[in-house]
Parts: sequence; structure tokens; C-alpha cells
Amino acid sequence: MPRIKVFLDSSALIAGVISSTGAARALLVMSENKQIEAIISEQVIVECERSIAIKSPRALPEFRQTIKDADLTIVQDPTRKETSDNLYLIADPDDVAILFAAMKAKVDFLATHNRKHFLDDPKVAENSGLRIGTPGDALPWLRENL
Repeated sequence: MPRIKVFLDSSALIAGVISSTGAARALLVMSENKQIEAIISEQVIVECERSIAIKSPRALPEFRQTIKDADLTIVQDPTRKETSDNLYLIADPDDVAILFAAMKAKVDFLATHNRKHFLDDPKVAENSGLRIGTPGDALPWLRENL
């Protein structure tokens, strides 16, 4: 049986890396234990590395090791055309590539802490057809569906 696919955006991935506890960390552990398939895109890695390099450059090796340890699936970013053709999906054009990468990967859940652009706009889930919530929202949903 295929594993449930959970896409982590940069906010969720960073939360999972910097915290030894919490829902985002639990998702990474579940991926490492092969309970779920955690998916990120190339852009998620770039956003995370940029943020970590600014805020805590010494944490970059740990971040990279966590990606390896958690056995994350890395999907390609959408093309420029795919991104421009799907600007209607979300208000912030910078988030289109993240959302569309999750859609192309046919994930079951998109985990994010981005309230402004993802969580507080119900049109994003409606337009994309994705289940979107925080890592904390993902855990009870996973318990029901694993």
C-alpha cells in the first residue's frame, strides 16, 4: 500500500529541523520511519537554506543532514510556464511554485505555518484541491488515515 504523502513547505521544514519536539519534527520522524512519504520541492530547500544562512549559518549542516535522515522526497519545481499559468491558485505569486509542486506530486496533505498566504485563505485549498493545514493539523488527520 502506498504511503500517505505530506508536502512540507519551508516554514514546516524549518520548524521540524529546529525543534526536537513538536508536530513538524514528528512528521520528519514519521518520514524517517517510513510511516509517511514527506515531500519537499527544490524551492523549499532554497528558501530554507537562504533563511538558515541568514539567521543561523552554523545550522546549515544539521539542516542538510536532517533532509537525508528523514528520507525526504525532493520533487522538481514547476516550470515558469506552469507557474505563470497557475497564478490564480494563491494570492501571493511567490507561493504558486510551492503550491503547484505539491499539486503535481499528488500529495494528501500540505503542511505549512504560513497563515497569511495558505491557511487563512480558504480559496487556496479550494482552488488547489489540497488538504492544507499546520503540521499540528496533519498529525490527527494522519492518525485517522494511517
